[in-house]
Amino acid sequence: MKKASLKEHPKCLIAVRIRGRAADQRDIEDTLMSLRLAKKHHASLYYDKPQTSGMLNKAKDFLTWGEAKPDTIRHILEKRVEVRKGKRLTPEFVKGLGYPSIDKLAQAIIKGDLPLEKFWKSGVKPVFRLNPPSGGFKGTTRISYKGGGELGYRGDAINDLVLRMA
Repeated sequence: MKKASLKEHPKCLIAVRIRGRAADQRDIEDTLMSLRLAKKHHASLYYDKPQTSGMLNKAKDFLTWGEAKPDTIRHILEKRVEVRKGKRLTPEFVKGLGYPSIDKLAQAIIKGDLPLEKFWKSGVKPVFRLNPPSGGFKGTTRISYKGGGELGYRGDAINDLVLRMA
């Protein structure tokens, strides 16, 4: 008897650029542009794929990332998402995507039910412009998160940082 295969949902990652220009490292700057993180305090969403993980690891000295929670996605959708011409995300726009509320849209993004490419092509800008974190960074922006700094992979702790920046 065969077991029913469970569809594995990809993790939804959020990455935030913390440091500025990579002066002499053109390949890292190109990687950051491919991730759509052109400026300091920009953030974007990704699904955990090998290609994305490789790019994030390559640029780990300039950004931080981790798994996003539905509350964080909802907060970003309400406060920081821009639709064409600098407008905010409206309930009418969300209903046009086929979701009754921003909460349901956030759940769909987390579960992987809504492809991010489709979300971006609907007119939503793929970059979220964030503020510096309220209260400042807790560690230095030159050392990895595991070493007491702010850079690199941080798991669920990314949610606290993003909420302080949104």
